Amino acid sequence: MAAAVEKTSILDESMSDVFDWSDAKLPVRDAIWNHFMDDDNHDTTKTSDEVAPYMNMDEGKLKDAVEKLLKA
Repeated sequence: MAAAVEKTSILDESMSDVFDWSDAKLPVRDAIWNHFMDDDNHDTTKTSDEVAPYMNMDEGKLKDAVEKLLKA
């Protein structure tokens, strides 16, 4: 029997589950990554550097930061 995988962060939850203004089903971490990849002309190294702070951010600060970054 497979063990259940526990989600560790809102980074693993879908955008629509975390934010009422989003209908996207992709995980928050992917939305952050995609945003920076588009802004950086798909420069993986630059995007990795810009995404890194979000990966270790406190959940309360993370939600606010992602909302500021992605809410249109």
